[in-house]
Amino acid sequence: MSVQSLFPNLFSPFRIGPVTIPNRIVFTGHDTCLPEDGTVNDALVAYLEKRARHGCGLIVLQVSGVHDTARYTSHLLMANDDTCIPGYRRLAQACQQHGSALFAQLFHPGREIMESADGLKPIAYSASGVPQERFHVMPRALSRSMIREIVASFATAARRMRDAGIQGVEILASHGYLPAQFLNPLVNQREDEYGGSFDGRVRFLEEVIDAIREEVGDTLAVGLRLSCDERDEQGMGEEVAIDTLRHLENRLDYASIVAGTSASLGGSVHIVPPMSYESAYLRQEALSLRGGLSLPIILTGRINQPHEAEEVIRSGAADLCGMTRALICDPEMPSKAHHDDADGIRACIACNQACIGHFHRGLPISCIQYPESGRELLYDDIRPAATSRRIAVMGGGPAGMKAAVTAARRGHQVALFEADTVLGGQARLAQLLPQRSEFGGLITNLMEELKRAGVEVTTRHRTSPEALLQDGYEHVLIATGARPYSPPLEQLGDLPVSTAIELLNEPSLPGGHVVVYDTQGDWVGVGVAEMLARQGSRVTLAVNGLHVGETLQSYVRDSTAARLHDLGIKVVTYARVFGIDDDTVYLYHTGGGEPMVLEGVDHLVLACGSTPTVSPEDEESWVSLPITLIGDCLAPRTAEEAVFDGLKAALAIP
Repeated sequence: MSVQSLFPNLFSPFRIGPVTIPNRIVFTGHDTCLPEDGTVNDALVAYLEKRARHGCGLIVLQVSGVHDTARYTSHLLMANDDTCIPGYRRLAQACQQHGSALFAQLFHPGREIMESADGLKPIAYSASGVPQERFHVMPRALSRSMIREIVASFATAARRMRDAGIQGVEILASHGYLPAQFLNPLVNQREDEYGGSFDGRVRFLEEVIDAIREEVGDTLAVGLRLSCDERDEQGMGEEVAIDTLRHLENRLDYASIVAGTSASLGGSVHIVPPMSYESAYLRQEALSLRGGLSLPIILTGRINQPHEAEEVIRSGAADLCGMTRALICDPEMPSKAHHDDADGIRACIACNQACIGHFHRGLPISCIQYPESGRELLYDDIRPAATSRRIAVMGGGPAGMKAAVTAARRGHQVALFEADTVLGGQARLAQLLPQRSEFGGLITNLMEELKRAGVEVTTRHRTSPEALLQDGYEHVLIATGARPYSPPLEQLGDLPVSTAIELLNEPSLPGGHVVVYDTQGDWVGVGVAEMLARQGSRVTLAVNGLHVGETLQSYVRDSTAARLHDLGIKVVTYARVFGIDDDTVYLYHTGGGEPMVLEGVDHLVLACGSTPTVSPEDEESWVSLPITLIGDCLAPRTAEEAVFDGLKAALAIP
């Protein structure tokens, strides 16, 4: 079957203003933390150029601040003076040489300030002095003269993009940023010409668009990114979005539609919706939103695969599809789809850990499945080994699979040995938890890569480094994982105790009042608590930390916390379990040391992490052998570290 019959809409060209986009796949604007000083650097050029090289139709840059007060983090791009032009020109040339179109996102956050470069509380500005809930910001209302200054800064930023050779600009009015703060009647409480009625509240955007048009004419495509619904009681609903697009349609070349707001915990989940949201979940809202509009629409919201994008376009919900995380996870997705290789696409699992999760920690973007992402300067060109060697990998979890794939691609002869009946390690258990089934895609993707790389896989086979070396293997990568850790407990009775991992392997779950003790703040404790509650248990989640899911990416954590609340799960924080009797769990408050007692308990579940299967004594006994420990058997961490360990270890083999 030809690609034309598989994806006839997705791979057809589309015109936006003066720009023809070669296909309908869009890498939408997203923060990368790759820029280090507010300017374009080699890492950002390499990151975007790779997506262009593999056939992405339209690339929209991460936000560019238009005014000095737009610095909502310490690592965004700035377009507020002409010194930025050479850097943007480098990006334009790098992407356009492959046929991709390049647009820039023009940005002012208003009151949505995350952090400042020097750690001091920044001065934030908004339409009115209405506090921001999520980052606890009290903004200052903009004066008329400062509004005019910011409007002019959008126009001069657009002119700089034109001078750099960028083909379009996108005004960021989504997610509760400054233009949305003017549109929202609950945030905009002004009594001058910029407030009050809809005509007053939309005036700021009118002036921004008109100023851009006056500065650059029709030489650039001009678009607007807007939330179709901010998903918050204090946010804008669909009616305001529809009114805004209808009012501004004749001034714009396109609209880019998303959902959510940065202003609240619940609304911000939709900025990068986790796997608990179905694929293309905004499709019906987009259909409703664009009724009567002739404006071209880009739709973003968990559109992961080419067939999903094809259906969105075929249905009329959008003309182009934002597939950002899909392209972070697999930069080659467009070319694979174009060559009818859907099975070869590494599908995003929406874990959010290394993409938006890295951004929230101020770290460069990456992907747990594809750690090469964001590290193109280091790993874009994996060269063959100087000598082809026989390499053995012990353990078929994420670390072992990634190591085996990478070593085979370098030209080594690789065999992978797994003691269990199937591959996957603890990722197999993660997919069993509520709202986590897509995590199994990590295993599926790596298994496909093993097959394509020609790795010899043997399951139900236990071996040792010594045996493998006797069989002629020249290097052994050990990825045998970890076993559950149980903390010492004073036991004065017979209360049943299980580890979370044991529970996931059992055919039936305990009932009654179950206490889940979580020391890790990861997906295990909250997932087991939700699973138990859904099957009818009364659950108390005792957390050794500040709150549930403390180490999870915030959008994953907050959507999970909402489900736990709806299920009636009691949460006890600052908790350290030290003992049990027949029906009681005894805890300390870790902040002050006072005892806490949970009575009437029928079962205690321990989600307390893991300990490596390979001991220091094992390591010492193999000191004369060419082995490398990777993944949890080196140090129990997450799938992200395991996969990255596998990549680095395979590349280090001479």
